[in-house]
Amino acid sequence: MSFASIRRSTRSLYEGATPEGVRFRYALLVFDIVTVLFIIATSFLPSNEITETLDVLFGVVILADFSARLLVSRHRLREFTRFSTWTDIVAIISFLAPLAGEAGGFLRVLRTLRLLRDYQMLARLREDSNFFRRNEEVIFAVTNLAVFIFVMTAIVYETQKFRNPQIANYADALYFTVTALTTTGFGDITLSGTTGRMITVVIMIFGVTLFFNLARALLTPHKVRFSCPTCGLQRHDSDAVHCKACGNVLNIPDEGLT
Repeated sequence: MSFASIRRSTRSLYEGATPEGVRFRYALLVFDIVTVLFIIATSFLPSNEITETLDVLFGVVILADFSARLLVSRHRLREFTRFSTWTDIVAIISFLAPLAGEAGGFLRVLRTLRLLRDYQMLARLREDSNFFRRNEEVIFAVTNLAVFIFVMTAIVYETQKFRNPQIANYADALYFTVTALTTTGFGDITLSGTTGRMITVVIMIFGVTLFFNLARALLTPHKVRFSCPTCGLQRHDSDAVHCKACGNVLNIPDEGLT
């Protein structure tokens, strides 16, 4: 096979609407979720030969995926201006040669967030899953909050493990992150130094914002995604007959009461 044909075949998997491409992207999403669960689970366990072998396997797959994305990209240099590209690079290094520290692997969580923001993946999930359509905002709010918690847990652990006897493992770092985020502030674990205080401030400010965003998504009335043919407004009440922006009559598909 020529290089051009390999590139076309790879692009059809990453961007095409064929059944093979759809299944491939769903498999990538499942792989990312499994990777996140692996990172979280092994962070509480001592390192051993099995986890180190799995680290290498995950790293090889991530490297292959990263290389394939560069191969099909129409603007390769522009890829390196994106934050998600550099988090992938850090994750690859942390899996294949843990020079960035164990917590670097937590940045892999951001990749799941990026996949959920992929336009084609979103369109497919909206088409295939009624649950996703009805709970899209809640799913994004939960994902954003989870990513923030585990990335901040990694930062707390990496910056405090050698200087703060109260942070002995990831469980301690996770416990502190959650108590700071919820502003519970039991006071049994605190971060030392100016850096520790600034990390605590970031957790409280951004964490509370994400937490309230999740509460808003849970408590606000459910809206459906349907583009108004006149003004283009995307979100409407599920029982809306007229567009609130322009008054145009809507014809929102309704699956009926359950």
